[in-house]
Amino acid sequence: AGAIGLYNVGLSCCLNSVLQVFFMNIHFTAILRRITVPPHAAQKRMSVPYQMLLLLEMMQCGKQKAVSPSDLACCLSAYKVKLFVQHDAAQLFLTLWNLLKKQMKKPELVEELHDLYTICVQQHVACQKCFSETKRNSSMLTLPLSVLDSNSRILKTLEDCLQYFFDPEELTDHNMCFCDQCGKKTPFLQSMKLVHLPQTLTIHLKRFCFEQSAYIHKLSHYLPFPQELDVSAVLTEDQCQADDNEKAAWKYELFGVVAHSGSTSYGHYCAYIRSLTECKWYCFNDSEVCQVSWDDVKCTYGHSNLHWGQTAYLLFYMKKHPQ
Repeated sequence: AGAIGLYNVGLSCCLNSVLQVFFMNIHFTAILRRITVPPHAAQKRMSVPYQMLLLLEMMQCGKQKAVSPSDLACCLSAYKVKLFVQHDAAQLFLTLWNLLKKQMKKPELVEELHDLYTICVQQHVACQKCFSETKRNSSMLTLPLSVLDSNSRILKTLEDCLQYFFDPEELTDHNMCFCDQCGKKTPFLQSMKLVHLPQTLTIHLKRFCFEQSAYIHKLSHYLPFPQELDVSAVLTEDQCQADDNEKAAWKYELFGVVAHSGSTSYGHYCAYIRSLTECKWYCFNDSEVCQVSWDDVKCTYGHSNLHWGQTAYLLFYMKKHPQ
């Protein structure tokens, strides 16, 4: 059966786009298929992993061109994911992932889900007076990349955004931190180093920006991203905290793009996904699914004059040679 669409049930284009990215990921569906089915009807209704599995199975029978995600949407509404509101795809991706992780009962599946998506970084904070340094490992589900630098200048490519994210930042003036060694507030150098990248790498382009006022506006300028990405070639030695084996595995191929068109208050999401089984690109626009070319995907690079144009918001990269 070909790719199947999802009907829009009450402004659910954001949910539909994020779900398609989960469902087209064969590594994810392999985990989802092994969940424990809840015994009682009421538990089934309330289980996000189970409702996702049911929806996946409906899509896999391939009888219709599209299926309705209404049961899953109702289930999610019990966990404060409202229907009939505009969602933010990055936020919704995180919310769904956390609900899945919390509700999957088998520890080994939770671990596999974690391994499939989690990025590990090491945060370094160093006092610039006495040079004492603290390090802390932390994990992230997405790399939230700024598309502007600290002087509000446009970053030109995805590679620039990645480098900028891992660039050290000086904390001076009103941003100074208290240093225990010096016994006073001092300038600090804060940096993040990359430790580990997962099978599925999720990049969040921070296209929605809060100005001084409460008004959010969308940055829709041109920002190209490559089909093939070697992260170890983009970052410097200083930006990594990983051995050669780990770095050798940082070669990625673009797998999916969740694109947003319109303004912040009134917009629409769709997803471009490369089928891992056939290596063809598809556009998932709610119930409509059609095969597209790489040139169609490149149309989501953005364009500052094209207010209603589609702009890539979430990028999903897949490891080329899983270890």
